[in-house]
Amino acid sequence: MSWQVLAAVGVSYVVGSVPTGLWFGQWVRGIDIREHGSRNIGATNTLRVLGKKLGAVALAGDVGKGLIAVLLVARLDAEWPYTALACGVAAIVGHIAPVFLKFKGGKGVATSTGVFLALAPAATLIAAVVFGGVVYGTRMVSAASLSAAAALLLAVSVLPHGWATFPTHTLPEGWALRIAAAVVACLVVIRHRTNLQRILKGEEHRF
Repeated sequence: MSWQVLAAVGVSYVVGSVPTGLWFGQWVRGIDIREHGSRNIGATNTLRVLGKKLGAVALAGDVGKGLIAVLLVARLDAEWPYTALACGVAAIVGHIAPVFLKFKGGKGVATSTGVFLALAPAATLIAAVVFGGVVYGTRMVSAASLSAAAALLLAVSVLPHGWATFPTHTLPEGWALRIAAAVVACLVVIRHRTNLQRILKGEEHRF
């Protein structure tokens, strides 16, 4: 593996580590969202604590981190065909375990969305539709996140590679995309394990 790949992965991790919602809350409102709501640094808690406008900014920032890592930072190395995927995974890890916050971060859903929006746009749009439908039906973002992760994995597994990755075609055909989707789905479940327990008990928070 070349130094360019390592550099791209390292930069992607740093990009993913940027705590968008937390920093905006501190800069704009003087509020540490880790002390309110679910105490999570992600877009959902930002929305809950700081309102729709800053919640939307946090969501765009977290999604953008994944897009930047895959579509821009990965260009530091154009030879290895899996640089974009490696950079995307690094950005997700950065959001979950950010270097700026002593490795205590968010759940990674929005950043994963940005990553797969770049890697597999069509499959991600299917997952987004599922997410929206579950949020509308249950008013639970956690249930929607879990459902969307499962839908993404199913979509990249069932759709032909050319369809799933249209129009970016960032990755070569093979198992890499499916493995990455499976890993991310597992991470989403792990990061939402307490939410899942509350869902099963009928105690989960709703919007």
